[in-house]
Amino acid sequence: MSEAETSEAPDDDAPDGADAVPGTLLPADAVPNLRDIGGYRTTDGKRVRLGLVYRSTALDRATESDLTRLQDRGVRTVFDLRTAAERAASPDRLPIGASEVDLDVMADAPGATPARIGELSSQPQKASKLLARADVGAVFGTAYRGLVSLPSAKASYRDLFLRLADGDSLPALYHCTTGKDRTGWATAALLLLLGVPEQTVAEDYLLSNDYLMAGLKPVLDGFAAKGGDPEALRPILGVKEEYLRAALDEMHEHYGSIERYFSEGLSLDADVQQQLRTTFLESAPAPPVE
Repeated sequence: MSEAETSEAPDDDAPDGADAVPGTLLPADAVPNLRDIGGYRTTDGKRVRLGLVYRSTALDRATESDLTRLQDRGVRTVFDLRTAAERAASPDRLPIGASEVDLDVMADAPGATPARIGELSSQPQKASKLLARADVGAVFGTAYRGLVSLPSAKASYRDLFLRLADGDSLPALYHCTTGKDRTGWATAALLLLLGVPEQTVAEDYLLSNDYLMAGLKPVLDGFAAKGGDPEALRPILGVKEEYLRAALDEMHEHYGSIERYFSEGLSLDADVQQQLRTTFLESAPAPPVE
């Protein structure tokens, strides 16, 4: 089994144990794509710690049971990567005791498609017109390059990783609207810095395709109820490896390596990078003898 092969989590709301399968979908009623980013092995034989950081869709539809699950996992900080307009339209519901930090990744490009998925999902006519004339792959490629190079993206991701390195915010959860684009790059960048192989990172990124469609059924049903064709939404609700590759290409073109992206792009020096590794990495047990 590869690192990114997954199975659905058991009906157990307790935090994952040390033997949890990386990338496993965690139990939730109305928070699709909820996952622990930990569990993956690094190229130097270590493992990303479990129970420190979670990723998900927005928490606006979270049920009381969902909030209790997050509280039981100790989530004390929720990082919201959405635009101000997205937050105003669908405010988060927070677990008791958690604080929220707003990090508007796409403040400098609020019209980019990843920042408009919520809006388009509720306006079938606008969505149909846009998607009929758009090259979705090119649109998302441009947006993903922006996740690396936009000033607002660099400032937001700098703040996110700086707070995660400090440790006082942990355990934490970060999210955007659908938990796949802005959230996807945050996860990819952190895992790469920690030393997780790039192919494993790509496989983890693509898990959003498995977890989102079923979880976003209410969105698709609502779109249909307003006269839209749910199939028209599917291209913007999923991910493709080429989108992540666009961000990686942008990162390599401008910075050459993930370490220089952190140091030069995000102004997070070697000390901060090492603190992230110290916080998030642990020695991995030896694999079982077959």
